Amino acid sequence: MPTTPHVKRVVVDFPAPLLSRAERAVAELGTNRSELIRRAVEQFLESLHKARIEQSLAEGYTANAAQARQASEEFAHLDPEAT
Repeated sequence: MPTTPHVKRVVVDFPAPLLSRAERAVAELGTNRSELIRRAVEQFLESLHKARIEQSLAEGYTANAAQARQASEEFAHLDPEAT
C-alpha cells in the first residue's frame, strides 16, 4: 500500500499464539501482516455493519407485526388460499 497522507501507521499488540497463526496465514496467502490485518478489519467491520442492519430490520418487523397482522386479516377474504 503506498504511503499517502490518508494512510496511518498503527501499532497493534498480539498475543504470541495469535501472532504465530497470523504469520502462518501471511506465508500461505503470500501477503504481508499489514495486508492481512487490513483485510481482517475490513471483513469484521462489514460483518458488524450487516449485523446492525439485520438487527434494525428485525426490530422494524417486530414493531410493525401487529399492523401487518391486522392488514392480513382485513384482506384474508380476497385470498382464495386463506379459506
